[in-house]
Formats: sequence, structure tokens, C-alpha cells
Amino acid sequence: MAAITRPGPGAHALPQSSGRAGLGGTLRSEFTKIRSVRSTWWTLLVLVVVSIGIGAAISAGVAANWSHTSAADRATFDATQVSVAGLFYLGQLVIVVLGALVLTAEYSTGMIRTSLTAMPRRLTMYAAKAAVFAAVALVVTLVTAFLAFFLGQAILTSTHESATLSQPHVLRAVFGGALYVTLCGLFAFAAGSIFRHTAATITSIIGLLFVIPILAHLLPGNWYADIARWLPSSTGDAISVTIGPGPDHLFAPWGQFAVFAVYTAILLGVGAFLFRKRDA
Repeated sequence: MAAITRPGPGAHALPQSSGRAGLGGTLRSEFTKIRSVRSTWWTLLVLVVVSIGIGAAISAGVAANWSHTSAADRATFDATQVSVAGLFYLGQLVIVVLGALVLTAEYSTGMIRTSLTAMPRRLTMYAAKAAVFAAVALVVTLVTAFLAFFLGQAILTSTHESATLSQPHVLRAVFGGALYVTLCGLFAFAAGSIFRHTAATITSIIGLLFVIPILAHLLPGNWYADIARWLPSSTGDAISVTIGPGPDHLFAPWGQFAVFAVYTAILLGVGAFLFRKRDA
């Protein structure tokens, strides 16, 4: 006669499956991943220090030589643009590197296979990576932009030309500068999902954001005026100006920002399609 074996008091049934992996858990996983990598902290620290330091150095140089500044230069002096210049130029370069590394680093180490095993829903994982990076980048760039602005204006007090956030276009330049730099990082992230190689991604984005605008200046003036408004880097030139109408060959600041946002959205879409279709 067969004996019936009953489970002991310490035995537990396996937990039931909770269903498909969700976006919320993937977001938490990607945030844990990005903050647990030491290079993320070093890169963000470099962004903050370089952006604030360069802006403060330029502001100090202007304040020290203000008595020798011509009347024409004083009339066109943009105190806001000077204080956040470090974020617009060198900070932009740093965030591009970080954006490229978010995805390409996993391909270079082979960790992308582990990530896709844990989260087989590729579009969910892609969206979570992009969202987490964008949130981290935006918070850091916003803090950096406002710190750089307030420090720069404190240094420029002796010139009696310092700016305040209540003045026209100043808040747009500071807040918009953080948005622009964050968009540069997302643009690099999208490129990384296409190239899947860190060096190729960084080289292509630096060429597009830094080298091509320099080469465009070598074109005849009317050609440059027609091309410049369609360059991603022109967003920074338009949104950072608070004195005067701004460059007349560009769209309005937020219109110029929309051009870059459309480029980024298209690149993110292409990256999502390829991320879903290609093998890891």
C-alpha cells in the first residue's frame, strides 16, 4: 500500500508568477544600475565642477578687465551667457560621453545579454534606460546651471551688469540650457543604440555637435545662414542669448530647441527599432 507523503511544516509553495515584467521594476533596475557604476559619479562630478568652474573663471576675467571694456562691448554684454558658458560647451561634451556609455558600455562588456535575459521586453528596457538617464541628466544639469548662474552673477556684481532671474529671457537661458544639454545626452544615447560601440558613438556625436558647426562657418555667409538653423548645436546659440534679439539667421529659441528635439526623437525611434530587431 502506497504511503501518502505530506509536506512538512517548513515547506513553502513557490510564489506565483506576477505576470509580465513591468516598466516600474525596469526603471528601478536601471536606476540602480546607473548609480552603482563608479564612472557615472565621476563623470557627473566632472560635469558639475567643469561647468561651474569655467563659468566662474570667465566671469572673474570679465570683472577684472571691465574698466578696459569698450562701450560697444558693454552694450552687448550678456552676463547670463557668460556665467553658464561652461555648461553649454564643456558640460555638453561631458554629458555626451555619459549618454554614449549608458548603452554601449553594456555591449562592450557583454552585460547586455544578461540584461536582456532578465528583461526580455526590449522596448521596455530601452525606454527605461532612456528615461532614467534623461532624469539623472536633467537634475544634474539643472542644479549645475543655477549654481553656475548665481556664482557668476555674484562675481560680476562689481561690473553693475549682473543679471537676475526676473529679467527678460534669463530664466529661459538657464533652464533652457539644462534642457539643451540633457537633449545632447539623449542624442548620444540614441546614437549609442545604433552604433553599439563607444568610440564610434562619441566620435560621431562630437563631429556633429562640435566639428560640423565650425566647418559650416567656412561656407559663404548666405549658405551658412540657411544651414545653421538646421544644425543641432544652434539650439545652444539661440537659447542662451538674453541681450538683444539673438542671431537673425536662427529660429526663435524654443523653435530652435524644437528642431533639435525632433532630431533626437527620430534618432531615439531608429535606435529603439534596431535595439528590438538586432541580436545582442
